[in-house]
Amino acid sequence: MDETQEQVDQAATDAAEQSTESGVELADLTDPGAIAKFFEDNADLISAFVAKAAGAIVLLIIALFIARIVGGLTRRALDKANLDTTLSKFFAKLARWGVLLLFALAALSIFGIETASFGIVLGSAGLAIGLAFQGTLSNFAAGVMLLVFRPFKVGQVVDVGGVKGKVDEIGIFTTTLDTPDNRRLILPNGSVFGATIENVSHHATRRVDVAVGCDYSADIDTTRGVLMKAATETEGRLQNEDVAVVLLDLGASSVDWSVRVWANSADYWGVRQALTRQVKMHLDQAGIGIPFPQMDVHLPSADALG
Repeated sequence: MDETQEQVDQAATDAAEQSTESGVELADLTDPGAIAKFFEDNADLISAFVAKAAGAIVLLIIALFIARIVGGLTRRALDKANLDTTLSKFFAKLARWGVLLLFALAALSIFGIETASFGIVLGSAGLAIGLAFQGTLSNFAAGVMLLVFRPFKVGQVVDVGGVKGKVDEIGIFTTTLDTPDNRRLILPNGSVFGATIENVSHHATRRVDVAVGCDYSADIDTTRGVLMKAATETEGRLQNEDVAVVLLDLGASSVDWSVRVWANSADYWGVRQALTRQVKMHLDQAGIGIPFPQMDVHLPSADALG
């Protein structure tokens, strides 16, 4: 028991010694006179710190005000320039945070912190982050390019690298397409911007081409007249655009033609179906055949097998 009591007394003595490292006894912390003496002895240091802290707070308040103004001006300027909404929001936030970062560095300099070394640290961190997320940053850069150059817009039909669909959203990192059979495709912007982009619905009108092969025995001029009539009677085509029947080639088993009409982009598939129907019906009515692959099977007779 005596040894235990000695250990407790020694621990209390050690704690008391640690409490006097600043030159003030532990009991003095509750002494108003000691506290007043501490503030009196360090008045210059405390007043300087309070002045710096007040200056930093005022600077940050001004920074918030200026950043809000800069962000709003950036957003309005980009909107007037008809820039994409997603991109204008991004650049407005980027300008706002840029202003806040500059004022934050200025606030640190008030306390004597070297901002040059702080900038080096930020640069090193930025390099490390860039190397770690180079694929993501590549998609981000491609997304910015897509929003700036706008090779396609939301609602248009595009073919990107063999993938076709209607554009649902152009994001900063990905582009979303909806296929005709209602499948959702999400493509990284890096692969979209780096591929050949076919904007199918960029123009208001499109040409509808239907290829057909006719018998060699059919008269060329007669066939042309029948196909012209089929094209002229196609419903949904643009009446102010001329129809065309083009002799393409003399194939292995047929004379190949291309029947062409113009239609509104939104009516393309309906007009294509109507044109195909008219071509088949008019060729049947004129008695002109459409060759198709056939297989003849010859079986030897019983006498030949002998």
